[in-house]
Amino acid sequence: MTAEQAHTPDEPLTIGEMSRRTGVAPSALHFYESLGLIASTRTPGNQRRYARHMLRRVSLITVAKNLGLPLSEVKDAFADVPLTQTPSHEDWARASRRWKRELEKRREGIERLERELTGCIGCGCLSMKACGLLNPDDALGTQGAGALRLRDDG
Repeated sequence: MTAEQAHTPDEPLTIGEMSRRTGVAPSALHFYESLGLIASTRTPGNQRRYARHMLRRVSLITVAKNLGLPLSEVKDAFADVPLTQTPSHEDWARASRRWKRELEKRREGIERLERELTGCIGCGCLSMKACGLLNPDDALGTQGAGALRLRDDG
């Protein structure tokens, strides 16, 4: 690496460098920025520059995406992690605790659904009367369409 290629710890990254180092397309970086998940500054020539601490944020967004987590949950987890300065260890620990609680809720919901589906699929009755045990009098029908048991609104 030449002296021109060496970076100081405080030197911001170009969008190309950020993309190369994270494996995330520039268009996705723009999108994450529009959602407030990451931030950049602008040069006098109006080019984006990313603080090096954004590498961690982008990497965690990628992990969340790979796990199928919505970006809104990532945003909630990052709510107290500063965008404009390097986050402290405590900032990340707080975000980790929040995210862990959300993942635990999701896991519990999936396990509950798995138990219910095992019973329902296993019975093979094809009867609305028997299946009424899981949804008596179509009580869930008043809450809207779709897979309501997957939602955790309460």
